[in-house]
Amino acid sequence: MKKRQVHASVKDERLIEKRRDQMIKGAVSLFKEKGFHRTTTREIAKEAGFSIGTLYEYIRTKEDVLYLVCDRIYDQVGERLQQEMDMKRGNLDSLKSAIRYYFRVMDEMQDEVLVMYQEAKSLSKDALPYVLNKELAMVAMFEQVIRNCMIAEGMALKEQEIQLVAHNIFVQGQMWGFRRWVLHKQFDLESYMEGQIELLLHGLTKGESVNNGSLSSN
Repeated sequence: MKKRQVHASVKDERLIEKRRDQMIKGAVSLFKEKGFHRTTTREIAKEAGFSIGTLYEYIRTKEDVLYLVCDRIYDQVGERLQQEMDMKRGNLDSLKSAIRYYFRVMDEMQDEVLVMYQEAKSLSKDALPYVLNKELAMVAMFEQVIRNCMIAEGMALKEQEIQLVAHNIFVQGQMWGFRRWVLHKQFDLESYMEGQIELLLHGLTKGESVNNGSLSSN
């Protein structure tokens, strides 16, 4: 889908990028603390370090800010996954590496993930489908890694099962952020990550044990 354009009266693209970066960081902090609806544009401007008048040179509405926040988060996660995930390798080790990397990104971006999970529903009708399609594109990356793994390991999964596993991976990574109030009491990142990988691969291999990236029968 076509990217939604957010109006700015300023023409300097570098300045627009700089100011919107400040705006996004301030908004994430406020949305996490107060929620989108209880946060005012004046508070966003103050948190970002400039006046309300300056804020409106770069956006028109508070909904524009929420869109920029969600769009930037998905861009950052997607770009990092694209850079680090080996889409061509096709074994269990490469799949486990991809899952670990994604979970670590989610750990680093916990505040952003929490805000996105809680507030994306408040996006406008034209913005929400665009943002959600970005999420589906990232899920598709995992689908491709899983397909390659199936071929290399001689495993058989239906296409619907591959899609379901990919969605599970994606949500379990996000869950580290939006369920952190309880998960952090029981797990550190490493134990959470390895536990989720074990459960995912147990289902992926239909109960066969996984040793050092290869399969063996129980």
